[in-house]
Amino acid sequence: MSGCGYLVDRAETLRYLGYAGQAIDESLTGRLDEVAEAVQRTASPGYRYRIFPLEEVEGGMHLVGTTLVLPGDDIGRHLSGAREAALMACTLGLSNEREGRRMRLVNSLDAFMFDAAGSALVESVADACNAAIVREAHERGLYCNWRYGPGYGDLPLDVQPSIVRILGAEKSLGLTVTASNLLVPAKSSTAVIGLFDTPQDDKRSCANCSFRPYCSIRKDGTTCYR
Repeated sequence: MSGCGYLVDRAETLRYLGYAGQAIDESLTGRLDEVAEAVQRTASPGYRYRIFPLEEVEGGMHLVGTTLVLPGDDIGRHLSGAREAALMACTLGLSNEREGRRMRLVNSLDAFMFDAAGSALVESVADACNAAIVREAHERGLYCNWRYGPGYGDLPLDVQPSIVRILGAEKSLGLTVTASNLLVPAKSSTAVIGLFDTPQDDKRSCANCSFRPYCSIRKDGTTCYR
């Protein structure tokens, strides 16, 4: 049972642990479930997003109404043709961070599994945020592409302080950014999503969509991709 409203995905946790089809005995499975429960119990997950008009300028993609210009060829391709862009941030909160630190002092194996389960859980939070953005876009007749995070491709991590500031995520989510542009709590992420006038991925389906657990569009008898 989840104490935070989100569930740790066991398959995703195993992927973070480097699992590649090896047999897992019942004792390890039980231990992993206990650690996953601890992740859920100590997490205070939250997310925040804002959507901005977008314009291409010299040096990158400018979010109109802010001073933020996203630099790099990769993010330029990702947002090429987009009408708007959504900035998002999500986190598991400081209580989860403190529990992870405590566990590292007590049991290294449990700490390793705790870290992997936390990574899986924060992805679920990001999926929920992503689903909310897709829903808002859908209501306005727009279509989203996939989320693109700082540190991918040539989009530098040094945009993270601006994203946190623009979203007001320090106050609303307790997010801060280190001198090396890493997020605290560590189980946090930021990303950018493009909003377009036309569908961006005709191969999508509800069956394999990671946002499905958080989707409200299907309840209306429609989809977000056509």
